[in-house]
Formats: sequence, structure tokens, C-alpha cells
Amino acid sequence: MQSFRTELENPIVEKDIIDLEKKIHAFREGKIHDEKFRSLRLARGVYGQRQPGVQMVRIKLPFGKVSFKQLLKIAEISDEFGSSNLHLTTRQDIQIHYVSLDRTPQLWAKLAQDDITLREACGNTVRNVTASPTAGIDPKEPFDVSPYAYATFDYFLRNPICQEMGRKFKISFSSSDEDTAFSYIHDIGAIPKINANGERGFKIMLGGGLGAQPILASIVEEFLPEDQLIPYIESVIRVFDRYGERNNRNKARMKYLIQKLGLDEVLRLTKIERTANKVKSYPINRDAVDAPALPPTDSYPEVTISNPLRYEQWLATNVFEQKQKGFYGVYIKVPVGDISSDTARALVKTLEPLVGHEIRITQNQGLLLKYVQKEALPALYEGLAKLELAAPGFDSIADVTTCPGTDTCNLGISNSMTMARVLEDLIYNEYEDFIYNREIKIKISGCMNSCGQHGLAHIGFHGSSLKAGAKVLPSVQVMLGGGTVGDGVGRAAERVIKVPTKRATDVLRYLLNDYKEFSPEGETYHEYYDRQGKDYFYRLLKPLADLTTLTDDEYIDWGHQETFVTAIGVGECAGVIIDLVATLLFESEEKLGWANEAYADGRWADAIYHAYNVFVSSAKALLLDKGVNSSTQIGVIREFDAQYVEKGEFELNGSFNDLVLQLNQNEPSQEFATTYLAQATEFLSRSKDKREALVQ
Repeated sequence: MQSFRTELENPIVEKDIIDLEKKIHAFREGKIHDEKFRSLRLARGVYGQRQPGVQMVRIKLPFGKVSFKQLLKIAEISDEFGSSNLHLTTRQDIQIHYVSLDRTPQLWAKLAQDDITLREACGNTVRNVTASPTAGIDPKEPFDVSPYAYATFDYFLRNPICQEMGRKFKISFSSSDEDTAFSYIHDIGAIPKINANGERGFKIMLGGGLGAQPILASIVEEFLPEDQLIPYIESVIRVFDRYGERNNRNKARMKYLIQKLGLDEVLRLTKIERTANKVKSYPINRDAVDAPALPPTDSYPEVTISNPLRYEQWLATNVFEQKQKGFYGVYIKVPVGDISSDTARALVKTLEPLVGHEIRITQNQGLLLKYVQKEALPALYEGLAKLELAAPGFDSIADVTTCPGTDTCNLGISNSMTMARVLEDLIYNEYEDFIYNREIKIKISGCMNSCGQHGLAHIGFHGSSLKAGAKVLPSVQVMLGGGTVGDGVGRAAERVIKVPTKRATDVLRYLLNDYKEFSPEGETYHEYYDRQGKDYFYRLLKPLADLTTLTDDEYIDWGHQETFVTAIGVGECAGVIIDLVATLLFESEEKLGWANEAYADGRWADAIYHAYNVFVSSAKALLLDKGVNSSTQIGVIREFDAQYVEKGEFELNGSFNDLVLQLNQNEPSQEFATTYLAQATEFLSRSKDKREALVQ
């Protein structure tokens, strides 16, 4: 694999890729435990599929921005390494499936040539930073949040404080109070504000999340000055890393830490961490994200509209005027988020003479085009229509969001992709007027974990199963009443009833027919749902839950021919828990190496945090020898005092707590980095000696 290494200009990226290749070889040779290797590859965007022997590769695209050149490269990569399909995700990533593990370093190297990364797209890291796709052209935005989203992505990529957290950490930036990036379901959500003095800042939401137990975020800052954004996020992540759960991944998200400690205590700890932050103020480069290059001409071909009705519908639902007068944004509805590599290439060829040379992936798995002149719209529509990408109704009830479900996901219970297609067809064929309704959202997940965001849907479904006598049949849990209210306020959908999967179409018919008949003009779906109440909808849908009327077809899931079985694998969405004694001291040595590298580069804050992790990993190893497995880093620190220091089994000049937590009592200076790194080096050496004495 020597050939591709020398082609990379960025030595940091090259080191990442070479390291991944080495780890794969070590895993193949049995030198790295399976659980440890899984966490390593997840943090590098390589994710196990439902199908054995192949991987899904997640490509991290900050705030969904992708250039034409990058999209062409991703299509080429999918042809060479995967299944010639590009899957758009709700976090504005692109996923490629059916990739051989051994080829992932080469795949990454080729992507890196066009400044595309896999780093920290999965695993217990800061995941892709999302933003409203309209950022930069939104007529309602106070300012463009794109540079802030990019700065956040850039600052935390490879940052030592967030490489091995207890769980993933998600951040979003909405472009306006409409909150189209869903701040209320993120660990940190930011909404742009301008204060009375004309200064930029953000309303900050903390501790939201979906999953099996949705929790809505709390407002923690009404106006955080723009230069305090990065330091604030850093302080929160440091608290999450130290105090967050690590053994029970079902309770390891930020929202559960807030439940456990209380919001006030989390905010108190956050303030303490500010002393140790790498920066106290972080001015954002507002020019970091360039506006896309405009089409090379103002002259556009005259075309005959092939379907005038559809064109008018498309103009009404998929096109809007930008804040830049004379230009339009155009949405592309992408069914279930899948685009073949051939279609991606043909799309770029169609777009190049007609639109700005940039695409934004949307949270509902579509695409947004920018800087389209009015005169170019007919040619654009016809070009998209030839690619079957001109369907009207973007982000309407006819635009169903879905995760991959049983197509590729280990955790999938039901085939959410086919169900989404069926429900969209139902809307177009039976309720065509609803394509103009951009209030009601339908979202589907293949299991309860909400990758398809069913927890924030007005009408949501997640895969499940039901027993009818001795048989099991595919089912869906119906969720109602969720969605965005605005300015950080949202609603979590309520579980109403579970019905056989094949009756999801009738669920939708019952709901829409009732809404048309009993909701007065001007009433929102939320108002209608609240007025009627959860029990009303349970009674409305209860006939569909009757299992005495089952047909043979209802034992078969959407898109399948065989009888349904619940085949659920091990999920990797959140990474894994690592508590293997044999590897912890080795990891400590590796982290000490990183600390010394950072120190040699003059990165004092990074060196200090790597040294902190040396302390924690070494102490955890010795605790495991006593059968003590603490679920948090702060717990490891306290237990080491109780099990070793206070019993006189490991002598220190003071407590282990005081030694380690110098970390947040000192500025990250060269002087402190020198002292702290030396102390960590000595502690690791003594821990290894202690370990050897214990096993002899």
C-alpha cells in the first residue's frame, strides 16, 4: 500500500491512514482484541454492516457541504470500493456500503486527495457538525452560521478531549429561529442571534437527544458571544468526558449525565473547566467558507416543459428566493436518500452550467442547490426530470425520512426503506394536495433508536415485532405529535399504538382522513393533535391492531418474500465499552506517546489532556485487577484513591484526585505541561511495575 501514501500532502491525514492500515494488520494477526479494534475503526468512519464480511464507510461532510468535484470523487470511490450507491444521511453525511475492511485505508487516501475525511464520522466522538442547509442564503437568517459550524468541526477534529468519550456527541447550528437543524435534540444546539449592540452570538441548547428515550434540550444561554462558542463547547465536552457513563451505553449520552447530576451541577462543572481550556476566546473566521462559484454563463437554453402541472408543483414546493436577490435555492427530493454513482455523475453534468458549484445535503436526505437564476429554472427542471430527481413536495408529508433499516443495519428490525417508498406513493396517488403541506413530517426508523428521527415526527413509525399465537410478525410502533416549534422549542412524539407493518398504509389513511375532516382551516397539526388528545388517536387506530384478522401477507415485511424473523445483531451506533486489562496499559503507553508528540509540537493543552488520559487508563488497569470496574472517569479517580492510595498500596504525595485534577486547576501553559507530563510518565511506570508484581 506504499503507492498511495506519498500522494497525500497533509502529513496528519497520512498518519491517520497509515495508522488505520497498521491496526487492521494487527487485528488480522490477532494482536488487537475484537472489541478494541471495533472502537478504533468506528472512530475512523468504518462501521459493520448487517451482512458479514463487509463494512459501511461514513464520509464526514461538515454541515453537509459538498463540491461538485468531491461528489464526483465519492461516486468514483463507490464504484471502485462499494456498491455504486451513495446514501445521504440525516446528519448530512454520505455513506458507502459493501466495502472490504482491508481496502478502507486506500479508500480513505483517495478521498483525502479531495479534502474529504472519514475521521470521527462514527464512534464515541464529536460526530458530523450539522447546520441548516439554507445557511448563507436563508432570507430569515441573522447571519450565515456556516463558518461557525466549520470552525466547530475543525477545532474538535482529532482533539484529545473527545477521542474516547463514553458515547457520541452531536452539535447543530440552525440558520434562524425556525430551527431547521433541530437544536432541541442535540447535545449542543446553536441558534444565531444579534443583540441590541449589533453583536453576533448564539442561543445555546444543551442535553437533547432522541434514541429510545427522547429528551428535549434545555436553554442554557440566551446569548453566548460568538468568540465564546468554541470555549463553551470545549468545557461541556470535558465535563462529559470525565463524568459521563462508560459501561452502560444505554445511559451514556449527555442527556443522562444531566439527569444524573442535575443541570445546575453540570453547568457548575462546565465553569470549572474553563480554566483548563485551550483557548479562552476563539474569534471565528467569518470568511472561512467561500461562496460557491457561479455558473459560467447567464444564457440558458430554451426548453419545452414536458409536464407543465408537475413543473408548477415543483416551483411551488421545491424552489425559493434566496436572500441574495435574483437568485433561487432549489431542493432536490431524493427518495430514501439513495443516489447511484452514475446518477451522481449525470447530476453534476446537468448542474454545472446552471447552478452555483456547491451542494448541501439536507437533514431529510435531500439536496439543496444554490444561486440559480430564474431563467435557468426551466432547463434545470427538465434536466432533473430526466434523472427522475424532479419530484415536487420536498420536505412535505410526501417526503419521508428513513434510516437504512434491515437493508444494511445490524439493529434493523423492519424494512424502513421500502415502507417509506410505499407511503410516499400513497401520498402522491391518494392525497396529492398534501404535497404542499410542509408542516407535517413523516419519519421512519427500522428500530427504536431513531436514526430516522421518528421521535421528532408529526407522524412517526419505528420497526418492532408482534406475537400472534406462536408466530412473530413485523410491526411498527406509531408515534404522533412530535416536531419543531421554533427557537429551540420542540416536541417529542408520543407512542400511540403498535400495528402490523403492512397496515402502516391504513394508519396513514386513517390519520389523514381524520385530519382533513375534523381539523379547521388554519389549525396546525400540533394544535389538532393536542385538541384531540393521545387517547383519541389510540381509539381511532385500534381496529388496525386487531390480530384476529391477519392475512398470510402480514407475516412478511415490506420488500421481502420470506416470512419475518427478528434477526438483530450487535449495534455499533455508539461504539463499544473497553475494559480489557490486557490492553489498558498498552493504551496508556500509546497515549503517553501522543502526549510527548504534542509537547514537542508546543501544543501544551493537547499534551496535558493526553497525559490526563495516561493517568486514567493506568489507574483503570490496576482497579480491574481488583475487580473494580468504575463506569466513569471521575469514578476511576475516586476508586483509585479508595482502593490503592488510602490503603497504602500505592504511595503518592497527596491524593490521586488532587494529582490528576490539577488538569482543571491550571492554565495550559508550557510550565504546567512539563510538570504534568512528567508526573503522568512516572505514574505509568509505577503502574506497570505494580501490575507485574500483581501477576507474578
